[in-house]
Amino acid sequence: MNLKWAALAAALLLGGCELIKAAEEPTDLYTLTPKSTFESDMPSVLWQLVVEVPNASAYLNTSRIAIAQTPTSSDYYAKTGWTDRAPLMVQTRIVDSFENSHKIVAVARESISLRANYVLQTDLRNFEAMYFYGGAPIAHVRLVAKLVRMPDRQIIGVGTFERCVRARGDKVPKVVEAFDQALGSVMKRLVSWTLRGAPSRPPSDEAPYDISRYRNPDKTYTDSENCPKGNDASMVPLTDE
Repeated sequence: MNLKWAALAAALLLGGCELIKAAEEPTDLYTLTPKSTFESDMPSVLWQLVVEVPNASAYLNTSRIAIAQTPTSSDYYAKTGWTDRAPLMVQTRIVDSFENSHKIVAVARESISLRANYVLQTDLRNFEAMYFYGGAPIAHVRLVAKLVRMPDRQIIGVGTFERCVRARGDKVPKVVEAFDQALGSVMKRLVSWTLRGAPSRPPSDEAPYDISRYRNPDKTYTDSENCPKGNDASMVPLTDE
């Protein structure tokens, strides 16, 4: 008799845990789109590129959509999420954007073991909706990128790309639209910067590097637009180019 009651209690406990887990799982899933339009004068290159999964803090390394209530407190939207962990989703969209440029011989994730001439390493520093500036939330996307020459693994370029777009309302679909615009603008600049960051031919004796250009810390590149400075968010637009 005691064994029956114990089994029943265990079954009820397991069922309760499953219900709690189901209640916590996202029910509305969202994704973002790759960039498909670029500058007409963007160069074509004859080398292959591997795009690594962006590094991200535990707060961003999740499929949940992150929000910042204050500069020092974070949370997530309830019952909504991305279709993949944010870094993996961003990696996929970066690869798609390079392919859409039609300016590179080959680009892929590191998982397929492509023999790359260059590797693009990124840190996903910001990927959250900011609420502490008042009004509708602001989608904030910031990537720090390193272009690495293979096989000697020399960093030949470092760039920061940042965009902020204010949502058209405090609803998750509107916030996702703002994320899509902000990430799209970041990827447009990232693709252009990467393709311009190395000679058009693969590394060789016939394509030498200008050390003063590619190894000079003064050449660190920063591209940031429309993000609040201090407490001023009045200039953050509803859309980005």
